[in-house]
Formats: sequence, C-alpha cells, structure tokens
Amino acid sequence: MTISINWDNFSPISALIGGVLIGLSVVLLALFKGRIAGISGILGALMQFKNTPKDHYLWRILFILGLLLSSFLYSLILPLPKIQINNSVQSLVLAGLMVGLGTRMGSGCTSGHGICGLGRLSIRSMIATLSFMLAGFIGCYFFLHLL
Repeated sequence: MTISINWDNFSPISALIGGVLIGLSVVLLALFKGRIAGISGILGALMQFKNTPKDHYLWRILFILGLLLSSFLYSLILPLPKIQINNSVQSLVLAGLMVGLGTRMGSGCTSGHGICGLGRLSIRSMIATLSFMLAGFIGCYFFLHLL
C-alpha cells in the first residue's frame, strides 16, 4: 500500500477540526453517560446482547452510526480523499482480526486508551498506548523496509 501526502494542498485545519470533534464527543459521552469512548468496548458490548443493559443500546448504536455517517456528512462539504488499497482481501481480514485480538489483549483500543485513558492520566493507558505505537512502528518498518 502506498500512502502519500499532497504537500501543496496540505492544511492541518481539517486535522484540528477532527481532533476537536473527537475530544468533544469524548467529553460529552463522559459527562452525559459516564462512559469511556473506546470503540472496541462500545461495539463489543453491542455484540453481547445478553450482557448489555437495555438502556445502553440506544447510545451505543447512535455512537456507531455517528462514526459511519461522519464520512458522508463530510463529503457534503468537501470531497473525500481518494483511497487506494493495493492489499489483498485476505491480508485486510487478517489485519482486522489481529487488531481485534490486540484490543482484547490490551483491554481496549487506541481510542479508549490513547484518548480517554491518557486524558485521565492513566498509567495503564500510557503503557498500552506506548505499546500500540511501538508495535505499529516496528510493523511498518518491517513491512515497508524489510519485505
């Protein structure tokens, strides 16, 4: 997979706006529901029908729908960036399964640990986030430079 940035048209404003919106959603979920905005936990609880309290379904579904609809809403204002994936379906499925396994082993995902946990100054989340980042750096170096 090749990823490139068009530096002539690069603007950090969209990243800043996205970061503010993520931060706002995390704060609002914590204030109104007392919950952490970890995507793997939110989605995982939706999949455990018998163990999820009934009053948790609506906000979890709305949160996931917001994630899915955000690209569409963005496309109404600006064109979406072109995405080109050169990997096979099998490698993408394997990568998705590995991420899912990692979120289980790490007791959460990058959004739960990296955004919410670090915001609460959690040592456990600091270690988890550093582990995610280190594994990502090593994986990228290995696949981009050694294979």
